Amino acid sequence: MLSAFAAKYWMINKKQNRPSNLLTEENCQTMKNSRKLLETSKSFELKKLIEYSSNSIVSRTIAESKAGTLTVFAFDKGQGLSEHSAPFDAIVQVIDGNGEFTIGGNPVKVPSGQIIIMPANVPHAVRAVKKFKMLLTMIKK
Repeated sequence: MLSAFAAKYWMINKKQNRPSNLLTEENCQTMKNSRKLLETSKSFELKKLIEYSSNSIVSRTIAESKAGTLTVFAFDKGQGLSEHSAPFDAIVQVIDGNGEFTIGGNPVKVPSGQIIIMPANVPHAVRAVKKFKMLLTMIKK
């Protein structure tokens, strides 16, 4: 079963005729999403919370509330999310490898250990030249 996240971005790609190497119906079928939230009062190593999967984007929601969500992602080489926007700020922390982001038409490379803020209502995209993992924090207003 696809996550709401995967379904949303597949629909964006389908409506806008995005390239097939981005999140599409075919690779959405291989995108895995776990709703098992993390146990409280316990320490976890972020990059070990999710594993890479060949030709896929894997996601795991680790916290969710009315205020927002925390989701870890593992992008295999060549995978990505096509340009889209969100009605609230999105903060990404790269936790393994290097991510490539385009925000408002400007490309930005983000190495492991660094963060980037994608402002609300500004188009952005994600691309994995090589495999990488990230933590996405969505803050709803």
